[in-house]
Amino acid sequence: MTGRTPPLDDVTGTRQDMTVVLPVRLLRVPDWPEGPFPFELGSRRTDAETRSTYFAAASARALYGAPGRPCRWYLPTDTKHDGLHLIGMELLRAATARNPEHAFAVMHFSVERPLLPVLRALAGRPSNSAVRPLTGPFTPAGLLGGIADLRDLSAPSAVAPPYSIAFMTPTAQHAPALRSGPEGDLPATADRWLWQLASRSTPDDFPLPPETADTQLGDVVRVSADWSALVLRQGAAFLGHRADTGSGDFFEFGALHSRTVYLDALLLGALQRDHIDELTDELSEVFTSARLARRVATLERNIAVFRSTYWRQHLTAHGAANDLLLAFQNQHRLPTRFHEILAEAADYSRLVQTQESQQISGALGVLTILGLPLGTALGVLQVVDDHSVAHLLIAVGLSIAATAAVLTTRYGRLVLSSLRGGQKSP
Repeated sequence: MTGRTPPLDDVTGTRQDMTVVLPVRLLRVPDWPEGPFPFELGSRRTDAETRSTYFAAASARALYGAPGRPCRWYLPTDTKHDGLHLIGMELLRAATARNPEHAFAVMHFSVERPLLPVLRALAGRPSNSAVRPLTGPFTPAGLLGGIADLRDLSAPSAVAPPYSIAFMTPTAQHAPALRSGPEGDLPATADRWLWQLASRSTPDDFPLPPETADTQLGDVVRVSADWSALVLRQGAAFLGHRADTGSGDFFEFGALHSRTVYLDALLLGALQRDHIDELTDELSEVFTSARLARRVATLERNIAVFRSTYWRQHLTAHGAANDLLLAFQNQHRLPTRFHEILAEAADYSRLVQTQESQQISGALGVLTILGLPLGTALGVLQVVDDHSVAHLLIAVGLSIAATAAVLTTRYGRLVLSSLRGGQKSP
């Protein structure tokens, strides 16, 4: 593969954008304008109202909030350093039941130097390059000071290292990425370049096995004949397949979509992933408390809230955003994991129902054991018309003794065990 794929390390495309997504802990609501970053192209302004037309109502509420309940804010910036230009930032509240302060910080860059080394540095790849994307004026702690803190990147649900979305269009000299004509074939090297941008690696970092290359590149999304996308676990990339002519080219619209609608599809996937991670943790802790019924009821409620609020596999009528969301879900096995959660929660619900049925049966058994001797004794006294208090007390004492004797039998012990809920949970 190393010999067949031309190097991408020194390539600078006509148009290069990079979006970085970081997990943060929201300390306070920022005094930024509400909504997603409103990129503009001609008369088109991609604000919340415009973007909401692309999404189902539930997805739009998760991404943009509802009237009186904002969940997203943006801040325009204009900071240049070391070939990078930070043009804006966003914060998306991504609260979960256990982490109400969880959020995502989104940083929008344009890149004026070779893109792949920047992505490799962002991924922490070993390199002699001096580029440090999130340092100096781009340090998240400085940009978000007092508003949000970076989350511990060692946490299971954290994105480590930061998630990146790269957009690159080629020049006429970048033959490895170009179709042979408007409807011509796409060279195999185009998908290899796309893989490098999405995986943030070179063949030396990660030599893609030829035996599995077709499988691993099988999730490439052909947005159109002009460009393709690839979504991996720690990054996504968009690559053009014809020469970008510059200002006024269609790729201006493509770049806009990669920063807006397609970014939002991936953010929704990240929201789904974090909630599924939390539900998985809840499942693992079901038996850590004696209050099994309460834990299972809480778990079922959280599943229902997640299902109605975030779990969408049909995101929009626009196919490419759906394809990107499905690709993200498949990379993280979200459909399979959620089905496993539903099955496991159903098993626990049946266990709770079985225990409750056993307890009800045990209670009825105790009433039978207690009531039968006493009822028999009182019935005998009534039949013989005996009104003696002493005889009544003797009858009560004999019934208690008979009840105690019955409780020592196997049946009696079974009734008491059922009343206690059976054996203790592991």
